Amino acid sequence: MPKNKTHSGASKRFKITGSGKVVRERAGIRHYLEHKSSKKTRSLTGTVELAPGDAKKVKKLLGK
Repeated sequence: MPKNKTHSGASKRFKITGSGKVVRERAGIRHYLEHKSSKKTRSLTGTVELAPGDAKKVKKLLGK
């Protein structure tokens, strides 16, 4: 049986931590930043853990 390929779109958007959690970047930090407050842009930095239901789907796409 051939190997399963990783979903390339999912691999660019999600990472799996050492403990097995799926993390993603926050949305809304790419453009139109001059209209957003500094407080808003600071709160959008960093990564956040994915919801459990979505994490199950993403792990399947990533082949984990």
